[in-house]
Amino acid sequence: MPPPPAAREKVLDAFQRLLIEHGERETTLDAVARAAGVSKGGLIYHFGSREALIDGLLGRLESLADEDLTMMGAAPEGPVAYFIRTSAQADAALDLTMIAATRLLQRSHSRTREVLAAVHDRWYLALLAATGDPAVARLVMLVGYGMYYNATLAGAEGVDVSGTLSDPAKDVEQVLAVVEELVRERHRAGPGGSGAPV
Repeated sequence: MPPPPAAREKVLDAFQRLLIEHGERETTLDAVARAAGVSKGGLIYHFGSREALIDGLLGRLESLADEDLTMMGAAPEGPVAYFIRTSAQADAALDLTMIAATRLLQRSHSRTREVLAAVHDRWYLALLAATGDPAVARLVMLVGYGMYYNATLAGAEGVDVSGTLSDPAKDVEQVLAVVEELVRERHRAGPGGSGAPV
């Protein structure tokens, strides 16, 4: 499949950036065209309407989520460790696209809600397959969401939500050790536990 045209991606990048910085209401087609450095006609050539632009962003989100789930499944340390480690990052392409998509929920954009829910469901199913336990899979997701929230607040300064200096790499390893021990314990306690990386 050939890569999308550079101008189209430039427009999507501008749309995404404006959503993050200014929210859904201020991200008009005129503003996107200006930010992308194209004419409004050039924007309309690639995206015939605002809905088409939103569909483009959601398509990007689905594509990035596909890549992430492929890497999650292939991670040598296992899906649980991969999910937690990547949750401590706040500036990857997938993260930025998800943030932009959540801005569309300001007007209850139903397709956006469906796409975001589908991505989260796929993460949950991958974690469920790795842990074999619905409660543990949900716990891992919630831990990951908390780590992501902390990473977004910390920014470049490395300050956690309590306001104290934080060592993100150390935090990840400590949390991961606790989660992996919990998963091992649940495997020992229940039927069908495996020694595969989680």
